[in-house]
Amino acid sequence: MKKVGIVMGSASDMPVVKKAIDTLEAFGIPYEVHVYSAHRTPDQARDFARNAKDCGFGVVIAAAGMAAHLAGAVAANTTLPVIGIPCKSANLDGLDALLATVQMPSGIPVATVAVDGATNAAILAAQILALSDEELAQRLVEKREADAKAVLANDARIAAEYNK
Repeated sequence: MKKVGIVMGSASDMPVVKKAIDTLEAFGIPYEVHVYSAHRTPDQARDFARNAKDCGFGVVIAAAGMAAHLAGAVAANTTLPVIGIPCKSANLDGLDALLATVQMPSGIPVATVAVDGATNAAILAAQILALSDEELAQRLVEKREADAKAVLANDARIAAEYNK
């Protein structure tokens, strides 16, 4: 199975990124995590992106806040799918990061999840990898079924308590 590359612009993004790591682990997907800044370590971010395919990655998740250019910088240097996680910061409540991540020029796409949406970033990465991995595809189906059962169990519990 191909790995997921996870890069974050700052170690302060780790609480968000940890949710992606936990989700990938739950699906049994191998990953690697790095801290590379589009602004402070542009050479390392570029080298990571340019070598990602040869290093066995199938998709890259890039998390950054504020002037969140990391996902775009990675996408500019690889043809692998890149999923951006805009991270919330004290300034503008993450809207700045969302806009910086989602507003990519034609030809350099970044799939963007919600602000701090690391779980969905990992699930999207799993869906991409599952295109060529039937066992992973089945685990995704099982996750959806389990999630649906949990919602219906909550419905039954709340309906029994309040629908008299």
